[in-house]
Amino acid sequence: MNVRSTTFTDRKALWKTLQQGDSNWDMVIVGGGIIGAGILREAARRGIKALLVEQQDFASGTSSRSSKMVHGGLRYISHGDIKLTRDSLSERERLLREVPGLIDRMGYFFTLRKGQFPGRFVFGLLLALYDWLAGIKDHRYFNKASVQQQFSGINSHGLNGAMYYTDTVTDDARLVLRLLQDATEAGGVAVNYMKVESLLKTEGQVTGVVIKNSENAEQVEIQCKSVVNATGAWADRLRNEVNPEKRIRPLRGSHLVLPMAKLPVKDALTLFHPVDKRPVFIFPWEGTTVVGTTDLDHNEDLDKEPVISEQELAYLLEAVDALFPQHSLSRDDILSTWSGVRPVIGSDEAKDPSKERRDHAVWHDKGLVTVSGGKLTTFRLIALDAINAATETLGHVEIVESDDCIFKPPGITATELNIADQQWAQRLIGRYGKHAKTLLAEATDAERLPIETTAFCLAECRWAARNESVVHLDDLMLRRTRLGSILEHGGESLFPAIEQICAQELNWDAELWKRELARYREIWRTRYYLPGS
Repeated sequence: MNVRSTTFTDRKALWKTLQQGDSNWDMVIVGGGIIGAGILREAARRGIKALLVEQQDFASGTSSRSSKMVHGGLRYISHGDIKLTRDSLSERERLLREVPGLIDRMGYFFTLRKGQFPGRFVFGLLLALYDWLAGIKDHRYFNKASVQQQFSGINSHGLNGAMYYTDTVTDDARLVLRLLQDATEAGGVAVNYMKVESLLKTEGQVTGVVIKNSENAEQVEIQCKSVVNATGAWADRLRNEVNPEKRIRPLRGSHLVLPMAKLPVKDALTLFHPVDKRPVFIFPWEGTTVVGTTDLDHNEDLDKEPVISEQELAYLLEAVDALFPQHSLSRDDILSTWSGVRPVIGSDEAKDPSKERRDHAVWHDKGLVTVSGGKLTTFRLIALDAINAATETLGHVEIVESDDCIFKPPGITATELNIADQQWAQRLIGRYGKHAKTLLAEATDAERLPIETTAFCLAECRWAARNESVVHLDDLMLRRTRLGSILEHGGESLFPAIEQICAQELNWDAELWKRELARYREIWRTRYYLPGS
């Protein structure tokens, strides 16, 4: 079997190849989040024969639970970290050019109130520097009347106006999947639900990994020249096999998802929380309104999916009430929630979590390269640092691609999809690249229609089930699409149609569907809805 032709969708064929042990791997990447996917993409660009393994589903950890913002990090300027801001803004603009429809520019309004710091003048200087570093100019001031017109029902007490600037919004899980798509098409190999149980060592040096198939509990040993630990918040766990140092401080950030009709916003709105003066965002996402985020030490078991606490729920609702008191929103209005664990470099729990730096770090220990920390926006730069660290055991590698695009040009335009809604056409191309045309062609007319008030369609569900390594129903409802997070009751109304798709594309019989449905409902109820549900 030619392993280079195996995509991350062909799990059974890949597992058989791994069992046969007839492949000589240059690199094994542990972790299927945005950093692991970025490393696989850069490895493939260099002709490195790389295998990515993820213990759960792709992007099932932090990379599907971020604040959905590909941004420069305005607060990093105020902390004096110009380099991180500059790098983030450069990468933001690059992604906007390469994957429009997946990365979209969004307006941000930062409310200014009497007695608040920074005021209009200082904030204007920060935004001028922000735009200059990005190579754009789109910040400006909105007076009180304009802000009230832009955001109906906003609390006008002490409101002076707002500073406006732009950053971008994305679907983080889909960004990972699109990255894996391009990485596998360039020769990389990626597989989900396979866990690295331990490292293999020869004379104290890491020379491979032991992998366990989560679906059948079988194990294989894989020899390779380099192992890269890109497990994010879990990074200390694997690294501690060769170095006892603890460097990761897991911080939890939680979000609320509300119906757009309950809290309509067209742009992102930022306020200082009335209790601790932390910035909180209220912004539009996938036809809903999202409120976030918190920033707390996460002392729970990392192997259990994080969940919002009652305190976090009250904290975020308090922020909404402070800004939109007339809406009288309560927990009964919430569609869903999500919580993610940020892998921050630093172990001083006496320090305010919000004041921890968001830099990444790379460590090389006896042949194991560990990378953690950093931001969603700078995944490419983090991946390059990891690749460079791995060259000590890989040896010299050459760029084999003639360009340095993160994402290959799709080769089709929105007009070629023959869709009246050109914005939706560009969305599909951004998310699926050159496959957008096939995705539509293989679906029925009914499956191309938008699902309720969302921009998703059943054609995407069918494509994901057929081509994107869906193993469980939550893979499809919570990561390949976001239907479980943006529809009422986790998308219950769709289940008859989804059951039919899973039967046709995944060969799920009635009994398997019943088990998967029970699994999904439990995950959604306990991890993506209200605490204590």
